Amino acid sequence: MANVVLDHVRKIYDNEFVAVEDASFEAKDGELLVFVGPSGCGKSTLLRMIAGLETITSGTISIGDRVVNDVPPQARDVAMVFQSYALYPHMTVRENLAFGLKLRKHSRAEIETRVGGAAELLELDELLDRRPKQLSGGQRQRVALGRALVREPAVFLLDEPLSNLDAKLRLQMRTEIAKLHRRLGTTMIYVTHDQIEAMTLGDRIVILDRGRIQQIDTPMNLYTYPRNLFVAGFIGSPAMNFIGGRLVADPSSAFVSHDGAIRVALGVKAPASEREAILGVRPEDLGVDLDGSDSLLELVEPVGNESFVYARAGENQLVARVPPSAFFRSVQRWPHRFSLTPVRAYRLERNHPGRGG
Repeated sequence: MANVVLDHVRKIYDNEFVAVEDASFEAKDGELLVFVGPSGCGKSTLLRMIAGLETITSGTISIGDRVVNDVPPQARDVAMVFQSYALYPHMTVRENLAFGLKLRKHSRAEIETRVGGAAELLELDELLDRRPKQLSGGQRQRVALGRALVREPAVFLLDEPLSNLDAKLRLQMRTEIAKLHRRLGTTMIYVTHDQIEAMTLGDRIVILDRGRIQQIDTPMNLYTYPRNLFVAGFIGSPAMNFIGGRLVADPSSAFVSHDGAIRVALGVKAPASEREAILGVRPEDLGVDLDGSDSLLELVEPVGNESFVYARAGENQLVARVPPSAFFRSVQRWPHRFSLTPVRAYRLERNHPGRGG
């Protein structure tokens, strides 16, 4: 096992496009670290640089106690699982698992031991003589994981390994990867664009946007203490409600939306003068008053264990997450107008350097 340290790593293409800008962090020994962000944010480029599949423009990458900037991929002691399964269709599962070990000239006995151990761990024992076309998508993904596992690397790198699976299989394989990490205790770096995947898998999460690291923290700290508007809006589904307005003395500090339709007492020291601000409210932190009259109901989405309420307060579009009973009891008398009250709010700035809240 080993840690992975990046120190001011940059990647520039064609002396013009900055794919990764000043990335510095450590994936700790035995940690499952997740890179997450929208398409084009640099997360896969960052992973490929760690693997040695992309050169770095500047900075250093260390795996364990050695700098690997000029070390070829096969000598970095890492194993990578790609988005596509990339299995050899003419080989059996056993042969696919053993292929990389044969190339590295391992003995027959050691190959059998490693393949058998990986097959048992991933529940592939009964599939060893099948070919990829005889396997389901989830089984193929387990074979791809097994092919990395038999190498016994210091670091596992996984580049969106579940994106080709349907929703049910994604959930199943997400659970399998989490259990696999607990059993092995090996350092893993996992790339995904799915924030739910990131939140449920990661010991810590690196959030990227346009090549820059926005925040690194545990899943719940990211959710509770977002550093800036991007992080606050990216983590959470439905996304956080953002309301533009200003801070005023009332006589303590209060937030008032630009159109005056929303006013929230913040219970903190009043500002010396009015200033622009953005208020963030999670959907689950909006209380719903069915007897109110200051918000216009636009849509209710019942999704079983909860309902999403979409409303407009003045010029502000809002969404609330509520228990289904709050509306099912009143299904025949849903008002066109009602009230939404922030139970907990975040005062956010566009480039706030510290924790929000």
